Order: sequence, then structure tokens, then C-alpha cells
Amino acid sequence: MNTPVLGTDGSLPQGDAKHDAVEGMFDRLAPRYDRMNRIISLGLDRRWRQRTVAELGVLPGGRVLDLACGTGDFCRDLAARGCAPFGVDFSAGMLAAARVGTPLVRADAAFLPVADAVFDGITCGFALRNFVDLDAVVTECARVLRPGGRVAALDATVPSNPVMRAGNTIWFRGAVPLLGRVLAHDAEAYRYLPKSTAYLPAAPELADLLARAGFHDVQHTFLTGGSVLLLTGTRA
Repeated sequence: MNTPVLGTDGSLPQGDAKHDAVEGMFDRLAPRYDRMNRIISLGLDRRWRQRTVAELGVLPGGRVLDLACGTGDFCRDLAARGCAPFGVDFSAGMLAAARVGTPLVRADAAFLPVADAVFDGITCGFALRNFVDLDAVVTECARVLRPGGRVAALDATVPSNPVMRAGNTIWFRGAVPLLGRVLAHDAEAYRYLPKSTAYLPAAPELADLLARAGFHDVQHTFLTGGSVLLLTGTRA
């Protein structure tokens, strides 16, 4: 039986309930996830990832951890640039659907099964808002990065410009759930995904979170009219 990802009143889950519901949701979305990402992003997800990898700035041969790697999109992009990616995700379904020649491990991002200071970079695509304990995840990122290592994370956000915000609402809260019902046979999951932006702290709060964990040169950039956030920082 599928664990509901939204309450009967449309509310978002919290704590352990969020962990279980989100894990189950991604397990069942995995077979159609890549196709839906291309449709929902209007094909822009590739451009966002390329920008993220460029901002990461890891040289060929560098070891990069991809948090919440899903089916391996970032791992493929990193490998194409000569990096050595290592993927982690807590969804067994996503890892089973991945088709990459990259080491993949099932693990919680708040408890990474790797030694200290072993990576040159960390990427994370559209998952910050899905973590239950974001503070713990950022602390783990700082632990496993070498000094001077970089983190670059993408996530969905709501534009501040009223016109862009209206368009974002029409697409992500109106069209996307309909597409999810028709193409992925899971309208609830695609109602959750737009709603889940409410989990994500504001960009200045995220920057402060990174700074407290030991990162400097922390910057945030808004892409595609403010609908996507790119957060970067360097390990002290």
C-alpha cells in the first residue's frame, strides 16, 4: 500500500512521517521520473545542471558526491566533465532505475557512510526541501568535503516577481498535477512537489546555514525568472 504523501487536508508531512512518505513517493515515481522531469522543466533541467556543475568548478579527476542522486542525471553530467561521481540516495526505487556506470549507495544524507574529507565537491539536485533534517545534511556535507571543496545545490523556489510568480503558480500548481495524473498516474505526488517548496528556507537562511557549518564564499543565484535557486559555497 502506498503511504500518502499529503494529509487528507492537503498538508505536508513532518518529521519521520515526511521521511517515510517521501521515500515511498520516490520509489513509485522512479520508472517515469526522468521523463516527467523533462516535461515539467520544459527541458531546462539539463541547462540548470550544466550551470551547477560549472559553478562547482571541480577539475577533471575530482571526486564528487551527488546527494539524492535519483536516477543519476548529475552523475552522468559530472562523468562527462571527467569527474569521478559517487551517488547517494535513500530511495531504493530510484537507485534501481539508475543507468549509470557510477558507484551508487543507498543511504540517508544526514548519515553519510563515508570518511571525512574525501570529496572535492558535492552536488544536490532539487532535494534540499525533501530532507527531514537539513542542518544535519549540511553538517555532513562539511564533514566529507576536503578543505577548499565546493558544494553546489539546485532547488525549486517561488519567484518574488508577481508576474513570474503567477506563471509559476499556473504551471506548477495547476498543470503539473494534471500531467502527473495523466502521464505518471500519480496526481498526489505531483501535487506534493510544488507544495514542498514551503519546506525550503529563504535563500539568506540557507546561506547562513552553510556559513555556520564551515562554508565561506556562500552565494545564491536565481535562475529562470526566480523559479530555481542555485546555492554554492566553499569548505573552509
